[in-house]
Amino acid sequence: YLTGDGGRIDSDGYVFVMGRTDDVINVAGHRLSTGGMEEVLASHPDVAECAVIGVADQMKGQIPRGFVVLKAGVMDREGASAEGYEDKLRAELVQMVRDQVGAVASLKEVAIVPALPKTRSGKILRKTMRGIADGLDEPVPSTIESADVLDQLRPVLRKE
Repeated sequence: YLTGDGGRIDSDGYVFVMGRTDDVINVAGHRLSTGGMEEVLASHPDVAECAVIGVADQMKGQIPRGFVVLKAGVMDREGASAEGYEDKLRAELVQMVRDQVGAVASLKEVAIVPALPKTRSGKILRKTMRGIADGLDEPVPSTIESADVLDQLRPVLRKE
């Protein structure tokens, strides 16, 4: 069983969880942390939760793609300009990552989604999302909280 967490055990037998094993992606020879990019996206006042995954790219190896869930009431607050707001927010989030992580991060796509697929314990299914985005026929994990969320995301992940 792979938990998705990396860590170490010290000489006294204490276990230290250091981070996710799927946290590092290779973008044009640069090893970047998706967790760092997620931290930037999550800092936006309108973002409730987010995920960044590395998607296969022929030229760069991998490119990051972001997915954000907005806080309740954000679209109501924006009213009739909601569609324009989504475009503005996407551009704002991309610029925040560029400013705080660097241009080499190459985050150019941020999708605003209604929910992220999670296990019953709350862990976001990044590996499953990445597989679907890479065109693989990923099975729905038995630990998923709601398979409907994954079905709704498939077209967004595959850009259909």
